[in-house]
Amino acid sequence: MRPGRTKYVLFDVDGTLIDALSNQRKVWGTWAELYGLDADEVYQVALRTRPMETFAQVAAERDPRECLTTLHELEDEDVRTGVYAAFDGASELLHGLPLKSWALVTSNYEHRVRGRFLRTGLPVPGLIVDAAAVEEGKPSPVPYLLAAEQLGAEPGDCLVIEDAPSGVQSGLGAGMTVWGVNAAAAVEGVHRHFVSLREAVPHILAFVSGPHGNAAA
Repeated sequence: MRPGRTKYVLFDVDGTLIDALSNQRKVWGTWAELYGLDADEVYQVALRTRPMETFAQVAAERDPRECLTTLHELEDEDVRTGVYAAFDGASELLHGLPLKSWALVTSNYEHRVRGRFLRTGLPVPGLIVDAAAVEEGKPSPVPYLLAAEQLGAEPGDCLVIEDAPSGVQSGLGAGMTVWGVNAAAAVEGVHRHFVSLREAVPHILAFVSGPHGNAAA
């Protein structure tokens, strides 16, 4: 980190700021039932792959576009009616950051992110890089590089907050500092690890406000 330069924070959403694990399991469970598949088996595949890859593995005989349309309808319904909770510390953290110093980088879609933030009372930043904004999603570095470009930031001045291996790989590939949160064990490659987002809050705020940005301390 270079002293005197503006620091930026790029957040993943699901699993990092918003606890959506039960919602994801419910959506995939409903989707599996509609196609006569075992919900637990489908969910285990969905945890490791993107939707189109999941369909190829669990429902290869089905039209993947139809599968995706059904999944999107279920996800949109869940945003409208599901129960969501922000992780402890998320509101304090986001309200404590300068408005133009942070962004969201998600594999989900912007309208769903906005819906979830509205449901949980979290502030929405000026920039959301979603699945529709890039041709290559995580673990490609493209999403995080695009966020930095649109913020006018150098990758070396950016801190990525993630909870999943694919997101960590994406941030590292972009040449950014990556901290992991909300996991008992550190994801391979992270520069710092915090068991909870709450634990990370003061360190993230210090990263942005501190004169030297001691990111790897």
